[in-house]
Amino acid sequence: MAHASSSKRGTNARQQAIYTQGMAGYVPTIPPEPGALARAAAQIMNEAGRAYIDGGAGSETTMDANRRAFDDWQIVPSMLANVAERDTGISLFGRKLAQPFVLSPIGVLDLAHPAGDIGVARAAASRGVPFILSNQASQPMEACARAMDREAGDQSLGAPRWFQLYWPKSDELAASLVARAEASGCEALVVTLDTTLLGWRPRDLALGHLPFLHGRGIAQYTHDPVFRRLMKDAPKSERPPLTRTTLKNAIGAARRFPGSTLRAMVTGDGVAAVRQFIATYSRPDLTWDDLAWLRERTRLPILLKGILSPDDARRAKAAGMDGLVVSNHGGRQVDGAIASLDALPAIRAAVPEMPLILDSGVRTGADIFKALALGASAVGMGRPYAWALALGGQAGVAEWLDNIAAEFELTMALAGCASVADIQDASPRVIARNPSVASPAPNA
Repeated sequence: MAHASSSKRGTNARQQAIYTQGMAGYVPTIPPEPGALARAAAQIMNEAGRAYIDGGAGSETTMDANRRAFDDWQIVPSMLANVAERDTGISLFGRKLAQPFVLSPIGVLDLAHPAGDIGVARAAASRGVPFILSNQASQPMEACARAMDREAGDQSLGAPRWFQLYWPKSDELAASLVARAEASGCEALVVTLDTTLLGWRPRDLALGHLPFLHGRGIAQYTHDPVFRRLMKDAPKSERPPLTRTTLKNAIGAARRFPGSTLRAMVTGDGVAAVRQFIATYSRPDLTWDDLAWLRERTRLPILLKGILSPDDARRAKAAGMDGLVVSNHGGRQVDGAIASLDALPAIRAAVPEMPLILDSGVRTGADIFKALALGASAVGMGRPYAWALALGGQAGVAEWLDNIAAEFELTMALAGCASVADIQDASPRVIARNPSVASPAPNA
């Protein structure tokens, strides 16, 4: 089976559709430029939503570094390369994909739009783009899987999905989450390693707002039979002062608990779920030795997310891991950390055959091109689809996916590459370090 091309929704078709609508006085619902997209979404989301989705750790220097890293590299276009026929497809873990990108996991998506995870899942399925279901989702993986299968229907691309695991303190709960991911049709497991403790995030702290304490973003837990059993012995935790706001938040936690809100209020299940979540999330004593336990309990490919060091990459390979997500969590965990793109070339040199997903700071088709040229097998994108979700729900995410796919295909073609393989094979010729940046080029 040949790779599916983006031609049906690709460069020419997508641009022509936008310009044709413009003749009738219509402009895109989803701004094509990422800065405008972010600003438009910020006007829609409330303060808590903006803080959680847009914010980073500390003074947010890692977020800034992620963007500067892309600016530090420049594309070197090659002329007369015959790009009339283009193929944006890749193969990843036995799956042929139409585009070289996946949707990275973002928690508490209902902060952006009521459609939440299901809205993103349906949009991703409609375009055949893998969606990494968040461990901190607003809606459970089973509901997302059903929605994706219905949306994909008989489309040849199918509805690829992966699952992100935040390894909890309970191994029994971890095993249950993994088993549910397999049963939900997930094709890979993404173990996030960089959030064993929650980063210092001033935007959230200034509001005194952590969504999980309101019962938001814990649907994977409240729908899990092991977690529900553990809830019966939920440990006591520090109680906030009793105010009208406290009562309102308790009602909100009950409303988000599966089943009857009244029952959850009477039984205290909403508050108990929050307490058990606090006791469960996350596991700071996790070590490399624990990976063998996980490897024995799943048939799925396992990727480690949060790798920024070549030494860690080599250890992951030695531990039998199947891939890596080179990521600094979008700048949300360690202030002053290395940019993910800056870490990529050395990691590629350390594990030359390992699938690598470059995550953090990706905004444009040019960013995707640069990441592929520097050694990524594919890229992961996060905040832009959350912004599109805020603006337009499922339709907004689908429109953004069409935009980013068209922009990438156009960038690839204008750089003289007819396929992703062309980008990767010709990387020394199609990308160069910005002369103003005093840093050596990666090993070709």
